Amino acid sequence: MNEIVRRLEQTGVVPVIAIDDIDRALGLADALLEGGLSIAEITFRTEAAAEVIARLHDQRPQLLVGAGTILDATQLDLARTAGATFALAPGIDRSLLAAADQQGIPFFPGIMTPSDIQVGLKARVSVFKFFPAVPAGGLPFMRAILAPYAHLGIRTIPTGGVTLQNLQEWLREPSVLAIGGTWIAPRDAIAAGDWKGIRERSRAVASAVAETRARA
Repeated sequence: MNEIVRRLEQTGVVPVIAIDDIDRALGLADALLEGGLSIAEITFRTEAAAEVIARLHDQRPQLLVGAGTILDATQLDLARTAGATFALAPGIDRSLLAAADQQGIPFFPGIMTPSDIQVGLKARVSVFKFFPAVPAGGLPFMRAILAPYAHLGIRTIPTGGVTLQNLQEWLREPSVLAIGGTWIAPRDAIAAGDWKGIRERSRAVASAVAETRARA
């Protein structure tokens, strides 16, 4: 877990990926890596997710691959078996927290309220996905719901409405471990094989993260 958290903080960005074609997996991975991003969240929004994770795990081990949009224990097990090193969910529920603990995979559930946080804390969760970050109220709202728990060292991965234009503001927040976003490698760009566009967006994001870290 500590190594995964370190990698997330170091990279600062988690591209959130919906990919339909397993044959696009390696091209996608190479575009991200060449752009300076060494993490990808492959979401279970498509039927290809588990196969894509397995191929990346086997053929692009330098890419830290997580599984996203995990909604039940079956998906979690598929992701872990395929080689996912961590998993995320848009929301939080006790049964999935228990399954993650039983399966031994680092799991970052989604939160949007203090009640969500307390459910996670009881399951010994210390890193949460804050989702949907901007529609929920943005950085001021996240600060407000985290304030009563600041002494516990909670970290977050804000996702949903975070863009190249506002990510530096989010990354300057001490509680933010990394930000997530679908816009780095959109589904249509992957389908079209637009590796140049994905590579360029990855480079822009990596540069923005480096600049933010240098000023910290």
